[in-house]
Amino acid sequence: MAGKLMELVYWRSMSRTGLVFTGSVVCLASLFQLSAITVLSHICLGVMCLTFPMRFYYKLLELLRCNPGLHPFQSYLDYDSSLTDKEMVMLVEEAVLLMAFAVTELKRLLFIENILDSLKFVLLLYMLTYVGVLTTGLTLIITAAIVLFSFPLFYKKQQVRIRRVVRAYKAFEKKITTWCLGVRDAVRASRAQAAAAAAGPSSKQKAKAK
Repeated sequence: MAGKLMELVYWRSMSRTGLVFTGSVVCLASLFQLSAITVLSHICLGVMCLTFPMRFYYKLLELLRCNPGLHPFQSYLDYDSSLTDKEMVMLVEEAVLLMAFAVTELKRLLFIENILDSLKFVLLLYMLTYVGVLTTGLTLIITAAIVLFSFPLFYKKQQVRIRRVVRAYKAFEKKITTWCLGVRDAVRASRAQAAAAAAGPSSKQKAKAK
């Protein structure tokens, strides 16, 4: 299943990927005006408007003895789309692992295991509040579908520039992290010196009192 998805995303079959991409975007865009049940019903009706005439045509040829009883969609009927027990177990395991990973990451970010990662998460949530005001969830899904099918081609053509930008971003992030750690160490050192300076006179006064 993952291999078929990668074939679609990387446009290895132009006709199949174009059909899936166009159909998915049109179906999602139609949900702005119609409900999901209406869209699904119209899609099925549109498909059957094509399959019924073809089936009747082949049946007529069979009655006229011009067709030896071939079904026009026999290849689709013979295609086994069921899942074996092993494949079902693998899918369930992958789903459970993804859910467990998501819960673990969410706990790590919410309860501040790493300050920098939690700050990034706070920034992301703050940006999402503005995104939620400007757009809807359906718009984000359509945008995600377009990006999913467009980014691999863009990355293939602009691979060198994208890697250069990623390296620059990582270097900038490393510099900021080093600066934050340096500030933290300096604050800790100044606090330790202040505590030592405060403890010094008090110990001398105790010694004089004795």
